[in-house]
Amino acid sequence: MRGFPYQQVRTMTSKARFVPSEGYYPRGFTVTGLHCGVKKDPQKLDLALLHSKEPCSAAAVFTQNKFCAAPVQVSRAVLDGHHGTGVHGVVTNSGCANAVTGTTGLANAKTMARSFEQATDTPAASTLVMSTGVIGQHLPIDRITAGVDRAVPTLGRSHDHWLKFSTAYMTTDTFPKLCSRAFQLPGGTEYRMAGVSKGAGMIHPNMATLLGTIATDLPVSPDCLQRALRHAVDRSFNAITIDGDTSTNDTVAILANGQANEGRALTVSDPASADYDAFQAHLTEFARNLAQLVVRDGEGATKFITVRVKNAHDYAEAKTIATTIAKSSLVKTAIYGQDANWGRIICAVGYTEGVHVNPQSVSLRMLPADGSEPLQLMVRGEPVPADEARASAILKFEDINIEVDLALGEAQAEVYTCDMSHDYISINADYRS
Repeated sequence: MRGFPYQQVRTMTSKARFVPSEGYYPRGFTVTGLHCGVKKDPQKLDLALLHSKEPCSAAAVFTQNKFCAAPVQVSRAVLDGHHGTGVHGVVTNSGCANAVTGTTGLANAKTMARSFEQATDTPAASTLVMSTGVIGQHLPIDRITAGVDRAVPTLGRSHDHWLKFSTAYMTTDTFPKLCSRAFQLPGGTEYRMAGVSKGAGMIHPNMATLLGTIATDLPVSPDCLQRALRHAVDRSFNAITIDGDTSTNDTVAILANGQANEGRALTVSDPASADYDAFQAHLTEFARNLAQLVVRDGEGATKFITVRVKNAHDYAEAKTIATTIAKSSLVKTAIYGQDANWGRIICAVGYTEGVHVNPQSVSLRMLPADGSEPLQLMVRGEPVPADEARASAILKFEDINIEVDLALGEAQAEVYTCDMSHDYISINADYRS
């Protein structure tokens, strides 16, 4: 059990206002969440199931950490083996990452998937697996398989079912991250999308100790699904950073079962079509919303920070500079202390490697969360006399917006981060205790 400091800080940072009270859930998917015994506290859910009776197109983006966890290996093999078709579900546990666990860990991940397939009477190798929690420990696999058997009869599609599903993903999170929406495409009817994510620490681009599962009833080909997901993740889950650490288990997956089509011929299968463009835009915005919830629940976080770099040479350079600013401990601690030490931001721009920057053309400003006049800090390399009182007032907002104008081109990128507080250290100093 965690010690007093953890319990204190995580209660203080409750973000219950971000938990929805209703939703628009995709047809043909059922979900649930329960406690199976991975976590010691019987009040904490630790097993999540998502199921579609109809086979789905599926796509995923995985961690780039060389010690990729057993569930990552199993899920990647499922997608590769079926070329992104014939997937029926996702089974997820929290409390144990099943990472750096050797051949036993790989066998346990396969057993998780197989137990779900047997309990739902779906084909073999049609299930994705996710795990999150402590690295280097084996799963209590017997508890998980018994939990799967108990969970399958409770599958449903109500808001409460989705809320339990998202809650079972949580580790040090303070609130379940659940989003849903209805959307339309130029050539089709109303479609729905729902998704969950988790993550509070060990979060950095190229994914992190972050899991995300998205389901939609839109009919879409595997190739278009993978292409759209990659685009969306690059602008959402790979555009957030909390502490600069990239974990072993990161997975964001999407399943599309086509159950909203009601016999219509529409399938999104052409990446040059207007339907594809619209779907990609909806998915990107949806993924960005989920990713931003992860940042808002950063371990010990008190501020949500948007770093926008505009008028860069190209998108890649804009994102690289924004990421460098966002992961700077000096920038993050200054914002936590509500100190308008903007030289730390410019310093981060200057040490970003492999990008075009002309110091004489760079401008910097803060955009207040209340929509009032931006506070200019530097214009084309020249400092602006500081209005300390105004800066202090802006930094009291929960949402902080930093904008850097490079005046070199037309590209723009945003990266999302949080401040770094004393509580971050308290949480991570006794993570296993």
